[in-house]
Amino acid sequence: MNISYSEPLSHGWNRMKKALFQPFDLGKWFTIGFTAFLATLVDGHGPGGGGNFSDRKYHNRFDWDEFARFPDTAWQWLMEHTLWFSLIAIGIFFIFAIIIIFTWLSSRGKFMFLHNVLHDKAEVSKPWKDYSRQGDSLFIWRLIFGFICFIIIMLSLIFSAGVLIKIFANYTPIPTRVFSIMGIIFQFLILIIIISYISLFLNDFVVPIMYKYKISTTRAWGKFLPLFTSHLGHFILYGLFIFVLSIVVVICVIMFGLFTCCLGFVLLIIPYISAVVLLPVTYTFRAFSVEFLEQFGEDFHIFPKPEKADEVVIT
Repeated sequence: MNISYSEPLSHGWNRMKKALFQPFDLGKWFTIGFTAFLATLVDGHGPGGGGNFSDRKYHNRFDWDEFARFPDTAWQWLMEHTLWFSLIAIGIFFIFAIIIIFTWLSSRGKFMFLHNVLHDKAEVSKPWKDYSRQGDSLFIWRLIFGFICFIIIMLSLIFSAGVLIKIFANYTPIPTRVFSIMGIIFQFLILIIIISYISLFLNDFVVPIMYKYKISTTRAWGKFLPLFTSHLGHFILYGLFIFVLSIVVVICVIMFGLFTCCLGFVLLIIPYISAVVLLPVTYTFRAFSVEFLEQFGEDFHIFPKPEKADEVVIT
């Protein structure tokens, strides 16, 4: 099987041009941009030293024993200041409530945006209703996945803090400190890569499979994982390819902001407006992921057949 990366990207680019520029329709831009805005609502991935540098001097600069006692100190302070404790608790609850609501809206929005890309339409209410069950299933899966990631990250932070306290408070040799810090960095790097790949595959492949078969997130993962394991290298390279494309996009966005005398930066910090401005990019990426998936056989053909939709002419 010959798997291409440039050809699906070219197809996605041409689908974007046909949908957004042939002809140009500002109303269509703002409608599709709204669904793109919803879809990306929560998305939106050494020591020094010389002969005169002593461990005791470094220890005196930072009291690691006091750092280790900080959780107990903070908790005692909160217990003595009940008003601040209540305000902080309410604030945390409010933040989590906002995250949950945005995640739900984003989960619905992913199917709305995908629907418009697949059918070259600018619809809101129809995909919202037609794929409500799939959107809610995606929401629950993302919520559980996010909670698991949060727990893992917190445990990693606690473990890393314990290691740092131990190696710096006990006057361990500088090489040991270096290797320990490098190990902690490597641990978080691997964790970030794994989480990023899972999130990427969820959005780019699992969601289209859910859309095609109208199934739950777990069942869609069940269809995707055998494909992933049998074409592991292709999907790993896909992630790297997306990473490189994202860097190119960031560079282009920076140049756009500079060439417009920073007016572009102003537009890009307004959430909904930025989604409309960047619509050609998000549209191309969404179409590209589906085009890439369709290379793996008829079971993964997501775009409507030519007789059911206008055929895209590749130039």
